Amino acid sequence: MSQSFPTDPPPRAVAAQHWRAVPTLKGIPDATVARLPVYLRALNQLAEQQIDTISSGALAEAAGVNSAQLRKDLSYLGSYGTRGVGYDVAYLRFQIGRVVGSAHDWPVIIVGLGNLGTALANYSGFYSHGFRVVGLIDTSPDLVGKPIHGLAISDLTELEEVVAHTGAVIAVIATPADVAQAVADRLVDLGVTSILNFAPTVLVVPDGVNVRKVDLGQELQILAYHEQRKTDDTQILAENRRTS
Repeated sequence: MSQSFPTDPPPRAVAAQHWRAVPTLKGIPDATVARLPVYLRALNQLAEQQIDTISSGALAEAAGVNSAQLRKDLSYLGSYGTRGVGYDVAYLRFQIGRVVGSAHDWPVIIVGLGNLGTALANYSGFYSHGFRVVGLIDTSPDLVGKPIHGLAISDLTELEEVVAHTGAVIAVIATPADVAQAVADRLVDLGVTSILNFAPTVLVVPDGVNVRKVDLGQELQILAYHEQRKTDDTQILAENRRTS
């Protein structure tokens, strides 16, 4: 189900909370910024259940964090809770949505339509989070011209035209590592200022350009590390039992 985001503050919440200026992400710790979408997802689910208010403890549980962490994170946005009542779901949802940009309709292009890029292009969650895929780019003659959800894949030679036509400032790079930097350079030259990088390489970009790197192999290695620790601990425990 697609999730719409309110663009104006709920009247009841404004009356209760005495409307404040919407804060920006500037000065908010990166770890807090990373958790705000998690809180927003929990609030969206509460809104779908027609829940109007929620305590910090219940919201923290729904988001998978402790209540002290949640209160600290929300303090960067201002104090929206009411003692003895909790948080107004609609108002807090509106505020977080404004801060993280979910109230906007952000045009996104995806460069690289291999298996991963195609999976991303088919991901329905983009729209529900305020993102709209407006361009698909690849170099393969077998892919160029083929549609995904009604959007035809363009050739890399058309990158400038696609960015200019769509006004996209966010791009997803899902290319092989050896061409990712060149793609990023072209995107930056065209005015793209935010890149989600799935290529297994570190991109070098100028100041003012934000890059988020998603390394699936690295994440799996971290999980493998924890599994190995469990195995080692089990073996040590078994050895101690044998020698005791």
